[in-house]
Order: sequence, then structure tokens, then C-alpha cells
Amino acid sequence: RHRRQAAASPPMRMPRLPIAAALLTMAHLTRPAAAFARCGATGGRTRGLFSGLFAHQEVDPGQVEGTALRILKYPHPALRAENEEVTEFDADLKRLSREMFKVMYAAQGVGLAAPQVGVNKRLMVYNPEGDERKWVSEVVLVNPQIVARSEGTDEEEEGCLSFPEMSGVVERNKWIKVEAQSLQGKKIKKKFQGWEARIFQHEYDHLDGVVYPDRLKKEERKKVQGRLDELVADFGDGGAL
Repeated sequence: RHRRQAAASPPMRMPRLPIAAALLTMAHLTRPAAAFARCGATGGRTRGLFSGLFAHQEVDPGQVEGTALRILKYPHPALRAENEEVTEFDADLKRLSREMFKVMYAAQGVGLAAPQVGVNKRLMVYNPEGDERKWVSEVVLVNPQIVARSEGTDEEEEGCLSFPEMSGVVERNKWIKVEAQSLQGKKIKKKFQGWEARIFQHEYDHLDGVVYPDRLKKEERKKVQGRLDELVADFGDGGAL
């Protein structure tokens, strides 16, 4: 005779988490260190953690196939130089923006400003997703300017492709209103908030010769001063602090 088999135990069910909680858990499991926003940026807020799933720790890509552009590291003088407004909306400008995206993705970043690749023009590119497969999220802004800011601010962790192996907490406006031009020279008016507002403000600072360590509070500055000193020493003479 066949023994009667015991009824199979019902499969164990895992508790269903909200999507945000599940992603946050995944971020902690796959990346012990806090992920942060990587712009010519890199924010340690919840959205920044999500970005970390798409854009891992930024890297120096060196020479990138299809372009001669390279990411400049602090204290290269181009990072502090005045940036001219773009006046010619031509094929060269389109090619420059495409090559900037190439470099940004190769560095696993989410944003890049023209002076970071040695072009002192008021041009920025970014993709909040940090994923070249999600090209529909790519943004190119020419001659941008901030015309309004929120009174409210928040503080989040940032890093920068021009400042490898360091990060710090930066205070930014929660939302901003922007006027800019497209690659065709058409006027653009936008309101950015949250994650995208932080990316924009980081890249916009570059266009004014400002770098994120300039915005660090005293205690945060102390934390990164040693790394800044290393970057200055590596660069040698002629740096612009």
C-alpha cells in the first residue's frame, strides 16, 4: 500500500512591500555604502539611492571611444574659468552635446557641464535616470538661467565627476524655475523640483565657475579637505583653487 502523503505545506509568502521600500532594501543589500547623486553630479536622499541602482560609483573613463573629450579634475583652471554664452546653434553644438553624453555615461554619471570637459560654454547635459538606454530622459540646456527659487531648501549628499572619491552634504533649493534654450535655439521655460532640481543646480554652478565643495558647511569641508589637498597635489602647478 501507498502511504497517504501529508498535505503539502502552503508556500511561504514574503510580505509585500511598497515599491519604494523594496527598492530601498535592494539598494542596501547590493551596495553597503550609501549611493549618491552623480553629476558633473553625484544625493544621498531616497531618490539618490534609486539613482545608485542605475548609476554605480562614478569612475574615470579615461579616453572614451567616439570623442576626444575627457573629464577634468579639480583644480583644473577650466573649472573656474568664465563660461561664454552659446551663440551658434549648429551641428557642432549638437555633436558636442552627444559627446558629452558619451563621457557622462562612460563615467556612470547623471549630469555633466561643458567646462568639466574643457569647453567653457554655458551648456549642460543630464539624464536623471543615469542610464543611456533611457535616452528619452536626456536633457540638454543651453544658456540656462535660474529666474526663481523656492524659499525652502534641503540638504543632501552630493559628489562630482571632477572630484573623485569624495562627497559632501550640500544645501539646495527644493525647486527652481529656469529659462534656457534648446539645441535649436528655441526658448525653454521649466520648473524643476526634487531630484532634477538638485542635478540642475549642481551643473548650473559649474557654468558659474562654482564647484560643490564651495557650498559645504565648515564641518563638511573639514571631512573632505584631505582629499582636496590630494587632488591639488596630483594636479601640480597652475591649478585654480
